[in-house]
Amino acid sequence: MSVGQIAALIAAGAFVVLVLLLAVPLLKLGRTLDEATVAIRKAHEGSAPLLDGAQTTLSQVNTQLERVDGITSSARAVSSNVSVLTSLFTATLGGPLVRAAAFSYGINKAVRARRAARDAGDARPGGRRNRRRR
Repeated sequence: MSVGQIAALIAAGAFVVLVLLLAVPLLKLGRTLDEATVAIRKAHEGSAPLLDGAQTTLSQVNTQLERVDGITSSARAVSSNVSVLTSLFTATLGGPLVRAAAFSYGINKAVRARRAARDAGDARPGGRRNRRRR
């Protein structure tokens, strides 16, 4: 064997060792990729029921929102009717009620003033209340 052939054998042996050393991580990487593929497949299979449940929930929420929309439109109509009735009541009965209240307040104040004047007149010496009955 010549020196070139021995060098070729050493290079070939080194190449075989290198391939063997690189084969181990490649095999481990292949197993890792297989496990990742299985995990992704399981996640995909598990997500389908979740997405179906989410779709059902969203449809129920939309149904409830439609009901709430109907309720709010009814409440809007009721508040509009109440506003109209309030303005009608104010326009028809508000003025006369204010006048009647002012009139009754004036009468009440006049009666109190008259009573106060009468009581002040009776409290004087020689007034009706301070006289003795005979």
